[in-house]
Amino acid sequence: MAPWLPTKEKFGVAVWNFPRTKEHHLPLQIGEMVHILQASEGWYCGYSLRNRAARGIFPASLIRLKGTVVEQRGVQDSVVPSEMPTVQEITTTLREWGTIWKQLYVAGQTERYGQVKRMMQELLEQRSQLLSGTLPKDQLLRLRKEVTGTMDYGNKILALDLVVRDEEENILDPDRSSVISLFQAHRRAAQTLTQRIQEETQRAAGRGTHGSSSPSHNLYLCVRNFVCHIGEEAQLFMALYDPGQQRIISENYVIRWASTGVPQDIELLNNLKVVFTDLGSADLKRERLFLVCQIIRVGRMDLRDSHSRKLSTGLRRPFGISVMDITDITKGTCDSDEDKQHFIPVHLVAADGDFLHTMIRKAVEGKDINHKGQGLWVSLKMLWGDLSQVRKDHPHLVDRSTAVARKLGYPEVIMPGDVRNDIYLTLVQGEFDKGNKKTPKNVEVTVCVCDEAGNVVQNVIHAGAGDSPSSHYRSVVYYQQRHQRWMETLKIAVPIEDVHRTHLRFTFRHRSSSDSKDRSERIFSMAFVRLMRPDGTTLRDGEHDLVLYKGDSKKLEDASVYLSLPSERNLSESKLLSGSSFRVSGATPALAVSSRDSFQISTLVCSTKLTQNVNLLGLLKWRSKPSLLCGNLQKLMNVDGGEVIKFLQDTLDALFSIMMEHSDTDVYDTLVFDALVFIVRLVADRKFQHFNTVLEAYIRQHFSATLAYKKLLSVLTQAVEQAGRGEPCESLPGTFKALEYIFKFILRSRSLFAQLYEGKEVAEFQRSLQRFFLALNQLMASPLEGPTLLSQGAALKYLPSILDDVFGIFDSSTLGAILRDFVGKLLPQRLLKQKLQSLSDISTSRAFQSHECRELVLQAALPILQELIQAGEEEDACIQLLSSILEVLYQAQKSAEGLRARHKDRGDVELAQVKKHIQMVLEQLLHTVNRRVIVLERENPLRSHYVACMATILSQMDKEHYSTYIQAFPSRPELMDFLMETFILFKDLIGKTVYPGDWVVMNMVQNREFLRAINQFATTLTEMFLSNGDFELQLWNNYFHLAVAFLTQDSLQLENFSPAKRNSILAKYGDMRATIGASIRDMWYSLGQRKIEFIPGMVGPILEMTLVPELELRKSTIPIFFDMMLCEHRLTGSFSRFEDELLRRLDSEVEGGRGDEQYMQLFKSILLSCCQSHPELAKPGEDFVRLVSELLERLLDYRAVMNDENKTYSMSCTVNLLNFYKEIDRQAMYIRYLYKLKDLHISYENYTEGAYTLLLHARLLTWSEESNAAPMPGQHSLQLHTQRQLKEALYNQIIQYFDQGKMWEEAIHICKELAEQYESHVFDYEMLSDILQREAKFYEKILKVLRPSPDYFAVGYYGQGFPTFLRNKVFIYRGKEYERREDFEMQLLSPFPNAEKLKSTSPPGQDITHSPGQYIQCFTVQPAEEAKVRLKGRSIPEQITNFYKANHVQRFSYSRPFKRGPNDPDNEFANMWIERTTFRTAYPLPGILRWFVVTSTETIIISPLENAIETMMKTNEKITSEINRHQNDSSLPINPLSMLLNGIVDPAVMGGFSKYEKAFFQELYMQEHPEDAGKIEKLKDLIAWQIPLLAEGIRIHGQKVTEDLRPFHERMEQCFEQLRAKVESQYGVREMMFFEDRRSGRPRSIAWVPDWDQLNHTGASTEAPPTPKPARGPSESEDHRNERRENRASSIFSSRRQDSRQSISELPEPKDEKWRLSCNVSESSLSVDRKQPLQSQAAAGAQPSAAGSSPSPTGFGGRVKSASKLPPLPRKFSPAVYETFLEQSDAAAPGKASPSPTADGNRSLKSPPLPPPKSKRLSQL
Repeated sequence: MAPWLPTKEKFGVAVWNFPRTKEHHLPLQIGEMVHILQASEGWYCGYSLRNRAARGIFPASLIRLKGTVVEQRGVQDSVVPSEMPTVQEITTTLREWGTIWKQLYVAGQTERYGQVKRMMQELLEQRSQLLSGTLPKDQLLRLRKEVTGTMDYGNKILALDLVVRDEEENILDPDRSSVISLFQAHRRAAQTLTQRIQEETQRAAGRGTHGSSSPSHNLYLCVRNFVCHIGEEAQLFMALYDPGQQRIISENYVIRWASTGVPQDIELLNNLKVVFTDLGSADLKRERLFLVCQIIRVGRMDLRDSHSRKLSTGLRRPFGISVMDITDITKGTCDSDEDKQHFIPVHLVAADGDFLHTMIRKAVEGKDINHKGQGLWVSLKMLWGDLSQVRKDHPHLVDRSTAVARKLGYPEVIMPGDVRNDIYLTLVQGEFDKGNKKTPKNVEVTVCVCDEAGNVVQNVIHAGAGDSPSSHYRSVVYYQQRHQRWMETLKIAVPIEDVHRTHLRFTFRHRSSSDSKDRSERIFSMAFVRLMRPDGTTLRDGEHDLVLYKGDSKKLEDASVYLSLPSERNLSESKLLSGSSFRVSGATPALAVSSRDSFQISTLVCSTKLTQNVNLLGLLKWRSKPSLLCGNLQKLMNVDGGEVIKFLQDTLDALFSIMMEHSDTDVYDTLVFDALVFIVRLVADRKFQHFNTVLEAYIRQHFSATLAYKKLLSVLTQAVEQAGRGEPCESLPGTFKALEYIFKFILRSRSLFAQLYEGKEVAEFQRSLQRFFLALNQLMASPLEGPTLLSQGAALKYLPSILDDVFGIFDSSTLGAILRDFVGKLLPQRLLKQKLQSLSDISTSRAFQSHECRELVLQAALPILQELIQAGEEEDACIQLLSSILEVLYQAQKSAEGLRARHKDRGDVELAQVKKHIQMVLEQLLHTVNRRVIVLERENPLRSHYVACMATILSQMDKEHYSTYIQAFPSRPELMDFLMETFILFKDLIGKTVYPGDWVVMNMVQNREFLRAINQFATTLTEMFLSNGDFELQLWNNYFHLAVAFLTQDSLQLENFSPAKRNSILAKYGDMRATIGASIRDMWYSLGQRKIEFIPGMVGPILEMTLVPELELRKSTIPIFFDMMLCEHRLTGSFSRFEDELLRRLDSEVEGGRGDEQYMQLFKSILLSCCQSHPELAKPGEDFVRLVSELLERLLDYRAVMNDENKTYSMSCTVNLLNFYKEIDRQAMYIRYLYKLKDLHISYENYTEGAYTLLLHARLLTWSEESNAAPMPGQHSLQLHTQRQLKEALYNQIIQYFDQGKMWEEAIHICKELAEQYESHVFDYEMLSDILQREAKFYEKILKVLRPSPDYFAVGYYGQGFPTFLRNKVFIYRGKEYERREDFEMQLLSPFPNAEKLKSTSPPGQDITHSPGQYIQCFTVQPAEEAKVRLKGRSIPEQITNFYKANHVQRFSYSRPFKRGPNDPDNEFANMWIERTTFRTAYPLPGILRWFVVTSTETIIISPLENAIETMMKTNEKITSEINRHQNDSSLPINPLSMLLNGIVDPAVMGGFSKYEKAFFQELYMQEHPEDAGKIEKLKDLIAWQIPLLAEGIRIHGQKVTEDLRPFHERMEQCFEQLRAKVESQYGVREMMFFEDRRSGRPRSIAWVPDWDQLNHTGASTEAPPTPKPARGPSESEDHRNERRENRASSIFSSRRQDSRQSISELPEPKDEKWRLSCNVSESSLSVDRKQPLQSQAAAGAQPSAAGSSPSPTGFGGRVKSASKLPPLPRKFSPAVYETFLEQSDAAAPGKASPSPTADGNRSLKSPPLPPPKSKRLSQL
């Protein structure tokens, strides 16, 4: 293979996935960037930029090479792509978005997912365009703006960082910008994004606002089709219509439609487009706006006329109109899409009198019509900007072929280059006498433009946009209407030079439907009007009532005849009523006035060259009438602004010519000055704002009045001086408003004068200017109100606008002194806001760039700022001024530094001046700003502005500034106050930053400046506040807390950021944590003997610092802990305070997310090594480290699972923690985690476990009035002051939880303890009554409420992939009610999706336990606790016994059958062995968890015979249980009982007896297993005892069986008789004893409670226990009372019936509470009532008795206490009797002697073993 050689290619992108198949391969994914180091034969060697540590080889064919620039950074090369920055930013953005985009898909946020997808596709397309390199510069800039706008918007909606940019869309470099400019850039960017988001939201909601700020709006219209059956040619006039004003507001768009149904110009097919332009914001605010279309057919008079005779053609006749409300489109409240088509129906003309304009007015208010599919299909879209901008933005919509229909009138903003000369003519109406005709005339009006000779001017009439111009325009013909209303608008476009000699001529002609008659019709009337009036003004706007002349048709068209006649009626009314008499003096005989006819038109002149104002015209032609000059100058103020602007240059020329030609007099100076002010103020108006450039161009290029400056400055100065003297000055504020351009005229005039006269009169000019400024300053000092105050405000506002122009005239010092006095002369509390605004404007002028001027201005400005900021007045203006000053100082500092790099001496001088000014700002404002930030509320928006100013000041300070500032404090207390305030302020700003979280650059820059300041102040601390006499504990303490808060702030935790963001921060700012960490360490070690004063206060902050996940920082700061230990140990002999504080803080810090495995190992290794170097700390230090390590391990386990959806493991880790805190006696932490565990349980409705958890806290309390040292968290805990109150509250909560968890037995125990307190200690009988009632309800619920027993599951977690608290451990879980194992397993596996479920129940081997994977084993186990002594041999309801079988259990068993020995296919019982595994848990269940770890296991093997015995026992128990159920509840269904009995007695399904007989009762088995003889007898006895149980079951079955099942029952009885005969013949007869409960007539019942000890020991002794001595019987009354209380009697159904009586003896309340917590069952024993005949004692002996107890005369062994007495037990079939007969069968077994008969001839019954002594009540968690 060829050697690996360095390659020129350095950078590439993977275009294909490359998996790792060999050791040295570098796996790559599509889009992954690689740095290439070497190449060899089609392979590259390098590393991925995602993981620079992993290097490998990869195919060159999979890499797309990229151009790069290699930058040398230290010893390594940094590869930077050579693409333009915008492309690189797009690439980075797309990668970042791509990750989030996938997460959005997974999270199901489909809307946002689609939005991001569209933006990413758009960016990809735009990136391709940028890379193409084919775009012109303007399009490239526009594309970059679009790209950055998209990226910024996407970053905002995806909650990414805000990117700030400069004007050219480049990312702003914080190293080249001041802090305050960065802040302002962030604000602008945030406002822009917020505005865009609002626009996007409103657009999504159908309320688009795009372009609302644009001065010009346009409506794009595309006619898709016109469907209408006309049969002739048609003309469509489309325009915009305002129904409020009932007029059309735009030019028409004309479409000529052929009779064939297509446009006459076939090239316009599918290209009928128009843009209605010049719409302003006022047009969009119109209440309603409609698009209207007037349809005019061109052809015959009547469509119904046949073609049989020759008809006149070419008549323009009304056909119909279409209207559409476009208000929603223009206002943006609905979709505006060029692809969406709208249908506009046609309203047809119904009668001859239907004028189109009248139809429009009716249609906009009308309802839907039956259009029959006839109408227009159009598309509409709003476009923003002027026409050139629209063409750039939408070239596919608006091209050169698109027609442009302008607005009728001027737009809101008139552009300088917009030259117009349009006269809009509207034919309004006319009234014509029918003359000698029988019917009214069909009048057609023809319009033409003629010159003075009467010649028609060609092609100057425009019917509308999209139509070619014509020389004549013919109106619509309405059929036989006397009063005609056309309302047709057309545009007259006559060249400017021809307007004065042209006029409009209107001729009227009757049109006939017959062609022959029509040809003979002549003009019957004529009217005309001149376009320019005799005074030189154009025709005025509005309606004109024209004079109609009649006469010879040729004379009517002879201009020489009619031009000398009047054209309009000279009446005051705008409209002349028809028929009024009218005579024209001087009319020629050839023409007569038509007095009975009338005709009105309306005109609108939109011309930038023609004026309708006489006064303006008089001023422009002032030389023709000099006597009227004063009047014309005064009248100029009343001329419409638009007229003046149109003639701006001409007007200015006229004004200055007046001034120059009258230079020897001042008669006109003031008038000209006022006129000039008027014009300048006009230009400042928004409507004409774009004419500023025109005015400036005039000043530069056309202005030539060399002496104007003297007159202008003189008039201006006089006006200011008059105002300063208190004389009337109402016009002066307006003059100041025009001051900028007045001075431009002055200075330009002076410049021209100097050029002409070679710089003469310079001193005179300066004196004139100084006189003006002196007068101005005198005005500022005036205390007068009214106009003077207004003038002062105007001067403050507008004076800064002239500074750039006058800057070169004065030297900097003089100008600075003028400005200082200008501001300083104003009274202190006068015009504060205006004063500050003026100073802000001054600070942005060129004058302020000069250090001499700047110093003088700062002397005036800084005290004002200091005073106002302290008072909190005019804060917006103060911030603006301060920001401007700081920005200027920053730029000056950068400029000086650049100058010093080129010219050191000059640069040093300039830099010294700037530093001096910074020192001025620093000394007067830094402390003031700091205090203002402290005072302002956190939500105040001004706070961020002040903080930005403060950071800017800090950024411009160097060490000399800090040193000078510190030394400037007059005393140490003041300096200490400043440092204290600063530390507190910095800590507050760091903890709760004033900037939004996405302002990353701003936050990092602020942190950088804070870090510099903190380190500088640290130097001050060590120099001035460390020695013994000067030491300030609180100041040092604040420093440490500030430094740690700085280090631990979120914005510096780089590991939480994406790699790109992390690398960017490191490259720009470095890791500031290391810097501040080193400072903290050095400051700590510098304390010396003072360290002890910071223990334990500084333990927490130092711990926060060491927990920061930065390796080097941890290594350098963890030794501080040992220093603390050593310091405290040397002083006190221990470090207990340090240890307590560390353990306390470590808990909260780790829970908050800090700390990891690496920290635990580092902590352990570093502290152990430190302790070993100091013998006195070796042992205690090692113990401490071990303690902390154990706590850390538990805390990390807890944190790892605390946020899991499944809280199971959170509970386990919580228990581990609380046990740990209990072991180390940290009660507060112990209780804290108790309540966390309780809250977890309650959230999962684990009420029982929650109650046991609270009980742990309750047991820590006593029934005393001691103060409550460990309160209960919660809103009511503050009211529980004593331990008694808290314990009582906890008990009530526990009772409630036990009730909800159906653990009523436990609730009863708590009730008894509370009752004891209420009864015997606090004597609160009301509470006693309440608690006893609750207790009674719990007893009732035990018997009446259904309570299913829970299942228990054994779960093993095997493999190294599990957390340490689960790894290779087995747990017993307590299931919930009705929870299936499948559901439990699914919930179990959900936190471990990669875990594999083991199918075997055997313990796994080492291949599983040591593997890195996860394996879970789950199976059901059974409770295996011993039967409670108190319940053994008792006839107790199963509702009670079932509870104790399934609760308070610590041992659980799992039986696994297996075969051993030869297999017998006919008898599976013969070799069916059982492997029984018993699990013992750490604590009984239920407890404070629903699961506990298994602490020990025990496995035993059960032989087939023992298995058979167990099976028979369980079968008998099942029969007994079913019998009792039916005896207690007769409504139960019989089916379960039927199936149970039939499965035993029916030979077809029976197999148990015969299988056992074949397997165990054979001689061969007995010979091989002689040791099993007793067990075999036991099995036989169980078989025999099953017969009486079956008999009772069949008896009940017979009572309840239905007639349908009677045959089934009879067969079962037959089978049972056969079975009984067989069993009794082989195994003997057994007879049962039954008990009857006399309460409420209860039926007899039986109970089956097996004695497992006897089952396992068949050779038990048959010797009867010693008979207890009979006690003295109670009196008859007592006996009767006992009998009533017990309400219990018994009868034995045997050969003889005997009575026995029982009593319940009392057990004392347990004294040992801890033992009470570990046991659940309260036991009591039964004692035999001694008052009975001796011969019945044998029977009585069958009842359990209390050994050694002596019954009281009442039979209850003393006073009965409910605390230890069981609930009354219902009468059951006594198991003791069963056991007695069982032992009889043992005695009668072969080889055993039968007992001798008793005196009464009965066989004596063996007494059962005596029960144990009275035991304590069991109650376990």
